[in-house]
Amino acid sequence: MATSVNAATDLAVNVLDAHSLLAAFGVLGIAVVMFAETGLLVGFFLPGDSLLFTAGLLCAGSADKGSALSLPMVLVASVAGALAGAQVGYLIGRRAGGALLARSRSKRLREGAERAEELLAKYGHAKAIVLARFVPVVRTVLNPLAGALKVPAGVFTLWQVVGGLVWTVGLVLAGYALGASIPNVDRYLLPIVALIVAVSLLPLAIELLRSRRSARRQNGSV
Repeated sequence: MATSVNAATDLAVNVLDAHSLLAAFGVLGIAVVMFAETGLLVGFFLPGDSLLFTAGLLCAGSADKGSALSLPMVLVASVAGALAGAQVGYLIGRRAGGALLARSRSKRLREGAERAEELLAKYGHAKAIVLARFVPVVRTVLNPLAGALKVPAGVFTLWQVVGGLVWTVGLVLAGYALGASIPNVDRYLLPIVALIVAVSLLPLAIELLRSRRSARRQNGSV
């Protein structure tokens, strides 16, 4: 009986926890999460930033601790999942149009769509597509939104590849560099991941503050 309970515990996976996902699924899990978060609207809640950083962090100690994670494989899985997901998201938006996001009941997705539209309007296609990679939720909804808004396929593909490479490779290598420079860094994994999540939310928080300030100014001028 105790064995079955332990087995059930081992099989339990917290999809919101990067370390749990990596322990359960390894490199394959990285590719699947990257694809779902960037290509499917249902994946907006997945921990993309912290997963990439944590994977790089764990790769640094893989040789000493027998981890199945290797830096080249993590980089390949991260890039492949993120680029394929964004392209699929764009194609879904191209076919389904704006109705796909309009039918969503998620407040976070609707807010993310608003931020994505603001990015596209403010920075243009190229810069917005690259910047969206670094903003949680926005990177999920911008791809189908770009398809729905008929952003040229060539333009979208070029800049989503650029943004995807910078985002995935940058975060994985940042985690790897930290893990290689601090002995036994895995002891501090939870606070480090929490910090990464907080930092990843900063762009969205800044945009929200700017929107509120501009709205107050407009109301005051009226």
